[in-house]
Amino acid sequence: MNRWILHITTMILLIPPAVYGQKTEVCNTCQTRTITGAIKKAAPFDTIVVKPGTYREFNIGITKPLTIIGEGNPVIDGENKGEIITVQSDHVTIDGFTIVNVGTSYTTDYAAVRVVKSRHFNIRNNTLRKLFFGIYLEKSAEGKVVNNTIAGDAVNEYNSGNGIQLWYSRKVEVTGNTVQNVRDGIYLEFSDDIAISHNKSTGNLRYGLHFMFSNNDIYTDNLFENNGSGVAVMFSKFIKMHRNTFRKNWGPSSYGLLLKEITDSELSHNTFENNTSGIHAEGISRVTFTENDFADNGYAVKVRGACYHNTFSHNNFLYNTFDLSYSGHINENSFNSNYWSDYRGYDLDRDGTGDVPYRPVKLFSYMTGQVPEAIVLLRSTFVGLLDFSEKVSPVFTPAGLLDHTPEMKKNTW
Repeated sequence: MNRWILHITTMILLIPPAVYGQKTEVCNTCQTRTITGAIKKAAPFDTIVVKPGTYREFNIGITKPLTIIGEGNPVIDGENKGEIITVQSDHVTIDGFTIVNVGTSYTTDYAAVRVVKSRHFNIRNNTLRKLFFGIYLEKSAEGKVVNNTIAGDAVNEYNSGNGIQLWYSRKVEVTGNTVQNVRDGIYLEFSDDIAISHNKSTGNLRYGLHFMFSNNDIYTDNLFENNGSGVAVMFSKFIKMHRNTFRKNWGPSSYGLLLKEITDSELSHNTFENNTSGIHAEGISRVTFTENDFADNGYAVKVRGACYHNTFSHNNFLYNTFDLSYSGHINENSFNSNYWSDYRGYDLDRDGTGDVPYRPVKLFSYMTGQVPEAIVLLRSTFVGLLDFSEKVSPVFTPAGLLDHTPEMKKNTW
């Protein structure tokens, strides 16, 4: 056995070093002083180690497989001249840099890091500041964007970009990133099989997460807080959203989550807290909402037109101004076995389920949907009488919209 180990070790030592790749160091006193110069000299699969310091470079093009590592968090300063790093090769890693001063343009989407038609890339542990677009993936696949911090200074939507953007990309993992003060924190378009998890997207001008025409994506354990309009998920199918938090997304037309033209999807174990509207749904079908918390929202759920065969079960509706708002008179959705903090029924057989069905739509929520200014009457005795009369004899709200098995106690999971 020892002879075999010796033989294998000898063979490994005889392999030319170029197969493993060489290491090049970049610093102000090194033989190679610029990142661009090191890339030009490097062979495929080499490693470039950039020492601490500030490197004033832009339009850094990477067209071969390379690992580029920042030691001690070196700064790449683009001096507002344009795009800073463009990756156009498979098997590229960019790890451990602070990248600042991306150029701004009204005709070109300059990014701190752009990845184009690449596979097996890894953009990780970087800090991006003073940017237009942060990390921009274009027609790329099977890569990772992990543990980056992206902090913009966006003031207006028209002259700001997105933190992490995916366009026509697939099978990408976006994990552990912090994105704030940009237009959209994370934006996807025509991007399938994307896994987005453990990110914090806060304080962005428009959406914490925004995606369209993207299918088979999964979003788990993310925080979307204090964004202009929360999160928008549109024109997509087979979406899974689990254990996310949508919090403090306030504004006249704001919401925690907008679902528009979504089919065959599922939401579970999410928290919607302190939003103008927890969920705003339009044109959704065959979506299941299970074991979610809706707490202290203006509206927990707004259901607008063309919403069919959706199921709400085992959710907690806790102290929302309105638990449910409906725009029509016909209900094609199921609401069963939810906990409603406003439920005043009883449970004589003590099986944990209310003996009296609960009607979650109040007449006043219908009125404010038609005349928003009527909200000033919310706490009046007159409104209470209106809601009571509508429960007894529904005229304006869907007569068949009932939770027949309301839970007596808050659900715990």
